[in-house]
Amino acid sequence: MGLCTYGEEFRMARKSIAASTRDRKVPRTYRLAPGKVAAAQRVLRASTATEAIETALDLVLFRRELVSGTRAMLGVRITPPDKTAR
Repeated sequence: MGLCTYGEEFRMARKSIAASTRDRKVPRTYRLAPGKVAAAQRVLRASTATEAIETALDLVLFRRELVSGTRAMLGVRITPPDKTAR
């Protein structure tokens, strides 16, 4: 725990069954503001609206990992590396 776990299965040579089930695409219908989707598509340089939405969701999950990791580090004293160790 405390390590970034999102996307870990992608570093493996073969996808696990759990990863392929989680990544399975299913049709969904959402009412989204077209301007907001287009803006996200431009910002994320996504070629399609679906790609923009998936990338945005990935960023939300990554943000959760960052917040969790930051909270875990509260109170940990960080010291600069020793310059002579290089």
